[in-house]
Amino acid sequence: MSSLTAPPAVATTTPQISPLVVRVLGACALAHMVNDLIQAVLPSVYPMLKANYGLSFTQVGLITLTFQLTASLLQPWIGYHTDRHPKPWLLPAGMVCTLIGILMLAFVGTFPLILLAAALVGVGSSTFHPETSRVARLASGGRYGLAQSTFQVGGNTGSAFGPLLAAAIIIPYGQTHIAWFGLFAVFAIMVLYGLSRWYRHHLNLFKLKQGGKATHGLSKGRVTFALVVLALLVFSKYFYMTSLTSYFTFYLIEKFHLSVASSQMYLFLFLGAVAVGTFAGGPIGDKIGRKKVIWFSILGAAPFTLALPYVDLFWTAILSVVIGFIIASAFSAIVVFAQELVPGNVGMIAGIFFGLMFGFSGIGAALLGLLADNHGIEYVYKICSFLPLAGILTILLPSTKGV
Repeated sequence: MSSLTAPPAVATTTPQISPLVVRVLGACALAHMVNDLIQAVLPSVYPMLKANYGLSFTQVGLITLTFQLTASLLQPWIGYHTDRHPKPWLLPAGMVCTLIGILMLAFVGTFPLILLAAALVGVGSSTFHPETSRVARLASGGRYGLAQSTFQVGGNTGSAFGPLLAAAIIIPYGQTHIAWFGLFAVFAIMVLYGLSRWYRHHLNLFKLKQGGKATHGLSKGRVTFALVVLALLVFSKYFYMTSLTSYFTFYLIEKFHLSVASSQMYLFLFLGAVAVGTFAGGPIGDKIGRKKVIWFSILGAAPFTLALPYVDLFWTAILSVVIGFIIASAFSAIVVFAQELVPGNVGMIAGIFFGLMFGFSGIGAALLGLLADNHGIEYVYKICSFLPLAGILTILLPSTKGV
């Protein structure tokens, strides 16, 4: 497919100096966009499912918890295993699972089957993220922040457009129209099949141990501590993000008396800002260092999150966009920071942090749903507004060359 196919030249090339393959990064981002667009259907139809089946906020949270747990628990194991035994065929296979889940969601009629459909979409996600993240890194040409943010922004773009498409296709016509999103899954299967072929033909780039020695000079204990700090930062970031992605429409409907369709537009604005912030965070981290990006992204969002529960609809829209842009810029930096702390374990680290993202989001959705049932949805936003203050933990991260 390119000069990369010349075995003698590539066989001695480490992943750190392999060429940038733009079309592969683009395909990774495109597949991620479709994957997360399909996932975004789930929270987008929560108001409809809540009305159709008489669900409580706690049950709505349980749907998210089921999806997020299946999406998180398998990811580190898949990443660890495929770091040592690459499985290119897992790329399209995972999307087949997502296709089955989304078709089930269109036609099921009971709460337990809704949970099963959400679980299947989560299983597909648990396969997709570590594998495709690794392919993006292999094609990065050493620009790891750019590659991770390009991959991630595809997902955020899909998450932003998911609610819009749900408002146009599903909300007016009913639950069965969720099946139309199966066409996106079929398209993604074709894209991922092409990526799996490139991956299989370029496994000689995948030199797990070659060039994999740590150069940061940190002890094993210090690295472990840094990973724990990064996990806590992911916790604060995604607990807060869950309050917006899962319950923002309910908040807008209750506080400002918007229609479901109108509330989806505000959710789109927030998710669009998340996509832009995600893309900005990776390249900036390549230039100025990951730690500085993490500082700005999490702690920098705090003044705006603290103000959000107390403003009118206009400023709610403005602040949600600002918060989305700022807080989203951290994730690519966190993942690459962690991968550079533990070299040679790209898939495992990606699996762990994507798994933490999904796991914390799922647990947060369930707990926040319970909190909303007991105290009201506006109370949830007042409590969650303090979470970004945990960004002060960034001071505990090591300052080393390259990160």
